[in-house]
Amino acid sequence: MTTIHQRRRLYPPSATSPPPLTTPIRRHEVTVGIVGGGQRHYQRWHKRMVVIEVDYVPTKGAVAHLNLFDPDRYSSFDAFANDLIAQIQELNLSSFVFIGHSVSGMIGCVASTKRPDLFKRLILLGASPSYLNAQDYEGGFERSVVEQMFMTIESNFSSWVPKSARLLIDEEHPLALEKYEKCLGRMRPEIALSLAKTIFLSDVRDVLEWVQVPCTIVQTSHDSVIPISVARYMQSKIKGESTPEIIENDGHYPQLTAPCCCLMLLPVGRVIGVSFDDKTELLFPAADGTSVAA
Repeated sequence: MTTIHQRRRLYPPSATSPPPLTTPIRRHEVTVGIVGGGQRHYQRWHKRMVVIEVDYVPTKGAVAHLNLFDPDRYSSFDAFANDLIAQIQELNLSSFVFIGHSVSGMIGCVASTKRPDLFKRLILLGASPSYLNAQDYEGGFERSVVEQMFMTIESNFSSWVPKSARLLIDEEHPLALEKYEKCLGRMRPEIALSLAKTIFLSDVRDVLEWVQVPCTIVQTSHDSVIPISVARYMQSKIKGESTPEIIENDGHYPQLTAPCCCLMLLPVGRVIGVSFDDKTELLFPAADGTSVAA
C-alpha cells in the first residue's frame, strides 16, 4: 500500500493562519502531488500550494522494512498505479496535478487511464515507457546491457551504486551526486534488483494511446538514460493534449542539478494550467544544498 504524507497547506513562515480564500491557489483548489523515481529527493514547495508527497512501499522497503515489499505484487506498474489511485481517493482530492519523475511518471500515466477523472494534469519528468531498444523505437539500452546490470547488482551491489549514480547525475554536481549515491546505497540489494527489473524490463508503450489527461513531458537535453527521441515518441502517442519541454542540462535528475530550469516550468500556472494573479513561490533544493526560489 502506498503511504502518503498528511495532506497539508504550506503558508509563508510568518503566517499563523491560512491565507484568505481569495488567493489564487485556494480559489482554484489545486493539489500538487510530487512522486519521485525510486529515490526520494523531493522538491520543497512553499507558499499557497496544497502539496502531498507520495512514498511507494517498495521505496520504504528498499531502505529498511523488508516485510513491506512484495516482489511479485510490484513486478509491474499496475500495482503502483492502483496504490496511487487509492491514496488520491482516500484523501478525497480533486484537480490533482501529478508530478512524477522517471518511473513514477509512467505510473501516473497508468493510473490516469484507470481514473482520468482524478487528474487535472500529468507532469512527466524524465519518464520513459520502455528503456529497451526495439524495432522503430530507441529506448536507450540493449537487453544484454540491462542483463549485465542485473548481474552486477546481485553480485557486487557496492560497486554498482557509485557507477549508477554517476550515470544518472553529472560529476559537475558533486553534492547532488553524493546525496543520491548515499540514498541509493541504503537500499537492500535484493529489493534494488527487483525494482531494477521492474523498471528496465517493463514496456508500457501501449498505455500512451489511452492517456487522455493533459501532459507536460519534461526531459533534459542530454539525459544519460533516456534518449531525446523518447519525449517526441511520447508526445506522438499520447491521446490527449501533450506538450514537450526540454531543459538544457545533463543527467537524469534536473530537479537536483538544474532546479531553476525546472522552476521556470511551474510559476503562474504555465504547466499546472491555472491562471494565478500573483507569483507563487516554489523552493527547490539546489545542488549545493541551498534553496532556489522561483
